[in-house]
Amino acid sequence: MNILITGGAGFIGTHLVELFLNRNDNVIVVDNLLTGSEDNVNIFCENKNYSFINLDVQNYLHIEQDIDYILHLASAASPKAYTQHPINTLKAGSFGTINSLGLAKAKGAKYLLTSTSEVYGDPEVSPQPETYWGRVNPNGVRSMYDEAKRFSEASVSSYNRIYDIDTRIVRLFNTYGPKMQLDDGRVVTNFIHQALKGEDITIYGEGKQTRSFCYVSDTVSGIVKAMSSESAEVFNIGNPNEITILELAELVIKHTSSSSKIVYADLPEDDPMQRKPDIKKAITKLNWKPEIQLEVGLVKTIDWIRSKLY
Repeated sequence: MNILITGGAGFIGTHLVELFLNRNDNVIVVDNLLTGSEDNVNIFCENKNYSFINLDVQNYLHIEQDIDYILHLASAASPKAYTQHPINTLKAGSFGTINSLGLAKAKGAKYLLTSTSEVYGDPEVSPQPETYWGRVNPNGVRSMYDEAKRFSEASVSSYNRIYDIDTRIVRLFNTYGPKMQLDDGRVVTNFIHQALKGEDITIYGEGKQTRSFCYVSDTVSGIVKAMSSESAEVFNIGNPNEITILELAELVIKHTSSSSKIVYADLPEDDPMQRKPDIKKAITKLNWKPEIQLEVGLVKTIDWIRSKLY
């Protein structure tokens, strides 16, 4: 297939590019490298089936060749990144989504949006099913990301209904693994980085807030399953193994054999207290469920981060 990936130089995007090239698809990456990595781009440059366009998706997308599938991943995705780039985050979710949907319409391409568990906000329901509408602060400090993704979902759903574009939406829950940016401010990279350097591990609040962490290979397999599905629907893609942030810190200390101490800081505004995906729909309709246990994935991630630090 001819596959276009916006944000393909990012963490999850790079893993998808690698998978598609390995199965001999043609891949076009569109990325402005705001949060994506030039190193991620360069590793594919010698592959004849790969091409790269340095472009912000908020600008007009024009592609000469035929496109079979568009995956829209472009967005700042970590709290550090979308706080530093709030307007670009909003534009990637709004103009970027409309532009990429317009390209799908023009090319007759299928379309997949990577949305996020953040559309559920600070949920009052657990686990969170796709039918839950969420509890989101529309003008809070995280709203540029939450509402951009909610707008993206509305756009995809409207293009599906009005123009009959074959679309999918996947809501990703806390993906982690190799090729993450070490300084992106996400909790897994923060904890591992601090532990390997013997620094204090910083927990916000009391550490009782929960998250559900999904190893990147599982997330990628879920995305690919959704791509090939006949169901033009919304799917949670995540690992329902829910743990507290304090438990995560203790696991990282254990597997890094670190002498780091845990210290506490004020909880950021609008930080959700609970994250746990209901994945029954993905299991039944996509025949997908995660396979990598948290401790196995953490060890793989620790080894990769250690290789980058030393």
